[in-house]
Amino acid sequence: MAQRDYYEILGVERTVDAAVLKSAYRKLAMEHHPDRNGGSEESVARFKEISEAYTVLSDEQKRAAYDRFGHAGAGGGNPFGQGGGQGFHDINDIFSQVFGDAFGDAFGGRGGGGRQSHGPRRGSDLRYDLEITLEQAYKGAEVEIAIPTLMACEVCDGSGAKAGTKPTICSTCGGAGRVRQANGFFQVERTCPRCGGSGEMIADPCTTCRGHGQVRKTRKLSLKVPAGVDDGSRIRLSGEGEAGQRGGPRGDLYVFLSVQPHELFERDNLDLLVTVPVPMTVAALGGVVDAPCLISDACDGKCKAPVEVPAGAQTGKTVRIKGKGMPHLNGRGRGDLVVELFVETPTDLNARQKELLAELAASLGESQTPRNTSFAGKAKRFWADILGGDADNPKETA
Repeated sequence: MAQRDYYEILGVERTVDAAVLKSAYRKLAMEHHPDRNGGSEESVARFKEISEAYTVLSDEQKRAAYDRFGHAGAGGGNPFGQGGGQGFHDINDIFSQVFGDAFGDAFGGRGGGGRQSHGPRRGSDLRYDLEITLEQAYKGAEVEIAIPTLMACEVCDGSGAKAGTKPTICSTCGGAGRVRQANGFFQVERTCPRCGGSGEMIADPCTTCRGHGQVRKTRKLSLKVPAGVDDGSRIRLSGEGEAGQRGGPRGDLYVFLSVQPHELFERDNLDLLVTVPVPMTVAALGGVVDAPCLISDACDGKCKAPVEVPAGAQTGKTVRIKGKGMPHLNGRGRGDLVVELFVETPTDLNARQKELLAELAASLGESQTPRNTSFAGKAKRFWADILGGDADNPKETA
């Protein structure tokens, strides 16, 4: 018997894109699904025809072959295999993929909702955000954290049943947590209405957890923060998450770290940056100033490092001190301490000090103030370009 054109079955043009194709399938599949039509043979055949067409046309390679060779190119027109009932699950899988597991489960599909486990189930993972100081990130630390979490009820040992009793197997689903009902060509599978999918019944629930098997408490844990961690570092504590259900294992706890801003230091990967004020006289003559550093075994208990200031140092000059930065997280080496010099101009001068500085200024030549001399030359050329004339004698505007 001649087969109908797949595009005609879905009521679309041959040039439609994937979004239009999917929309057409959704509309027709909902309209002709056997569960919505009393399981009639006509609806079964129509639904199978729609699903077959969409299975081929939604696959780029199969669609290209079908466009060139027709049903022969699509594998003989039955992508679900041969035989009357064979391929039923594949049709439902297509339905679940398009509509989601909630719809697939409601109509007997085998999506995620159709695989609900009624046995032991692993607990959920937890996230905890922890703020630490730069000193703790530098040296490492051991801190105590309090985690609100679900824990197994100690009274009933997590069973949910009153002490001295046990849950019994659900007589409706036989402990499977699911029930199936034949509906013509399809088998409709649903969550057991009696036990809610757990596969067990609790006749006399625990009064402490009210049959849930879990209670919410705050746990205190000791956390080791390794030296060298940075903003966004994550520490995983296996088995410290929420308690599992029906005897399942605990989930994991993920601790996300953030480092507080420091009043002296900034961090740049493994380097520590610090700005140190330098007296004008030291900057001019050269000398030594102390820069703060974080205490470590390498500092011999001292929290400062000497910085050699070269004569004529300007604001913004940096001096790098090796090995005084952050430790590498895996323990291999350290970064550097980068010291930025800030030349400080004296204030509140007395008359004698002003006189001495004036004498110094008068005695300085161009070679002793190279930056000022260079700037003055550039400024003269700029004004000459704007006003006309040469650099030494720019024209004046009226």
